[in-house]
Amino acid sequence: MPRKTLIGTVVSNKMEKTIVVSVTRTHVHPFYGKTIKTTKKYHADDPEGLAGMGDTVEIEECKPLSKMKRFKLIRVLKKDIYTGDIPETPEDVEGAFGGEK
Repeated sequence: MPRKTLIGTVVSNKMEKTIVVSVTRTHVHPFYGKTIKTTKKYHADDPEGLAGMGDTVEIEECKPLSKMKRFKLIRVLKKDIYTGDIPETPEDVEGAFGGEK
């Protein structure tokens, strides 16, 4: 039986060797026929710490590694451009609004 692979977005990488991946699926309601979005979070093993917040990753089902971890990171499909805080100084903020008052 093939292993389940999912593609999702990393929403947390604060734990050591673990990431939380949010997977969004769409399906049609059986009676109303409306398209519904369903989101589920999975804990995945990331031993080398390759994935960061906002990255699109592929995870694969594996044996239970802990109480919550049932998936492992296969590869990072797309790195997120925004990876940290934007340092703002008072000079930058004043300059952005057209100078001094």
